[in-house]
Amino acid sequence: MDLLQGLLLITSIHLLAAASPGPDFVLVSQQTLRHGRKTGLLCSLGISLGLSVHILYSAVGLAALIANSVFALLILKIAGGCYLVYLGIQGLKSKAGSMDDTPTEAIAAKPKTAARSIGSGFLCNALNPKAPVYFVSLFTLVLSADMPLYQLAIYGVWIMLIQMAWFSAVVMMLSRPAVSARFKRFGHWIDRILGGAMIALGIKLLASRQ
Repeated sequence: MDLLQGLLLITSIHLLAAASPGPDFVLVSQQTLRHGRKTGLLCSLGISLGLSVHILYSAVGLAALIANSVFALLILKIAGGCYLVYLGIQGLKSKAGSMDDTPTEAIAAKPKTAARSIGSGFLCNALNPKAPVYFVSLFTLVLSADMPLYQLAIYGVWIMLIQMAWFSAVVMMLSRPAVSARFKRFGHWIDRILGGAMIALGIKLLASRQ
């Protein structure tokens, strides 16, 4: 498969994967509505960088090992599930404030630090135990024994760009004044609902058998 065909195939598959509701989507939505556009974009960047972990171990063949190792998947599942529950608890702690009469810019006046925003997105994606199986499937479709290293690097960077573009679009939509104004008054409840969803995802992950 040549480079262009591979890029088209990866684009069509990964766009569907990125758009599927999951922990990454919930986290980006929560951070954008709670802290504003900048934090949402930084979180999206962290999620995209988190993909580099999966891309790197896939490139060296570890994805197949992890996907078929019960113990490795168990450890990854526990770590990922606990982290999702932790993120959800933070959302449940959200308290009602003056969001109904505070300008949108002021809501984002006290965001998390850039490092924390990027880090939360990075860990949310990097600790996803479903990623090894997904990347094994994805790369199996495009990889070949004689594929040059530069082509593999292009595929990896392209996947990260797709992820960043999708979540940036989500952030831009949620941070629009017309949209954010509707969420302002009930912002703490939305934060709690998203936190509850994150906890549910974490518990489901911890309780799953595979």
